Amino acid sequence: MSNELLIKGADLTLTMDDAPGACGQELVHADILIRDGVIAQIGQGLQSTGDIIHANGCLVTPGLVNTHHHLYQSLTRAVPMGQDALLFGWLETLYPIWARFGPDEMRVSAMVGLAELALSGCSMSSDHLYLYPNGARLDDTIEGAREVGIRFHPTRGAMSIGRSQGGLPPDALVEQEAAILNDCIRVVDRFHDPRDGAMVRVGIAPCSPFSVSRDLMRDAALLARDKGVMLHTHLAENDEDIAYSLAQFGCRPGQYAEELGWTGDDVWHAHCVKLDAGEIDLFARSKTGVAHCPCSNCRLGSGIAPVRAMRDAGVKVGLGVDGSASNDAGNLVAEARQTMLLQRVALGADAMSAREALRIATRGGAEVLGRHDTGQIAVGKRADIAIWDMSGLPAAGNWDKAALLLAGPMQVRDLIVEGRHIVQSGHLPHLDLPRLIETHNAMAARLAAG
Repeated sequence: MSNELLIKGADLTLTMDDAPGACGQELVHADILIRDGVIAQIGQGLQSTGDIIHANGCLVTPGLVNTHHHLYQSLTRAVPMGQDALLFGWLETLYPIWARFGPDEMRVSAMVGLAELALSGCSMSSDHLYLYPNGARLDDTIEGAREVGIRFHPTRGAMSIGRSQGGLPPDALVEQEAAILNDCIRVVDRFHDPRDGAMVRVGIAPCSPFSVSRDLMRDAALLARDKGVMLHTHLAENDEDIAYSLAQFGCRPGQYAEELGWTGDDVWHAHCVKLDAGEIDLFARSKTGVAHCPCSNCRLGSGIAPVRAMRDAGVKVGLGVDGSASNDAGNLVAEARQTMLLQRVALGADAMSAREALRIATRGGAEVLGRHDTGQIAVGKRADIAIWDMSGLPAAGNWDKAALLLAGPMQVRDLIVEGRHIVQSGHLPHLDLPRLIETHNAMAARLAAG
């Protein structure tokens, strides 16, 4: 069996390489030869003994990258009591429901969420799992990700300050801090792969400053650096978040993060809607990354993150769909389009181009996750590639195929991950998706009835 795959004759390829321009080189009618999961050659008239994917009429981009998710939340979409709540009230509504989850719910919800992402062109996703009820473990989501086939960056989250100690979560969902740290060591040792081309990398991710102690934040940072893994948490998500930080810690979230070792090129924070100019400068100087989650921020009324200011300052920014209980969808194309639109609403029609937003969704996300082996189409990089059919109704009349986010499909035609053909003609052939959805819906119904 040949270990080659050839993408043939794409109308346009956006490489996101280091060439000038938001999308790097823009190649017309280029072929891409993949060998052993790596891009081996780019040019015209290439030949292969392996399978050929004909891409005439298509736009080719790197696979999209999701830098923040709570996959388990796909079982709690559009819960009526939380549909119109701000962040803290929304959490208080949903915590008791999530407390009834177990290993099966974690695995199945991860599979559904990652399948949805794959169909939106996502080749790599992180996940922030910070609650482990009824025997659930991070292992459950990793098992689910392997079945779907995209790159996975799960993070071992945690909550340790329950309501009785002034925290937000109920006491039943918090863990002892020694146990949290021990399990972080276990999952990193068992699953983390630091090599180029890794399909699984593990991070350490206390949930938020309002659900863990100062000691756990500091100890988690020390442990992550000892193990050589990345750090992740929520930060400066909305006005309530800022008020809590000022009241409890006597400082803004950025200062709190810096004091505890939570800045640096091995750290990325979710949301950061309320970062001020000083915090943006801190993140730029320290090379701290941000997972921008525009749809969730809109749904919860959190505000518009200062992405233009972050980008101009040199902050690494990627996109996140956030959990499906606060977004309702897991489509990275929709997230990229919303990113562009919100910056334009806030700052004017020239604030962000479709090309820049697409770069944030691809190479930007890869850089936030510390993945310099992917996120671009270049010889020697891993073959994570999305193929978009621009011949259908959504792109009819489009004059500029690179402007996918202005006029183009919301789902991918084909998705390649590590050289493997994961999505084919808009389907996941290795998954029984109807049966998976049936199982998932039955679980959601039981949770609703309970």
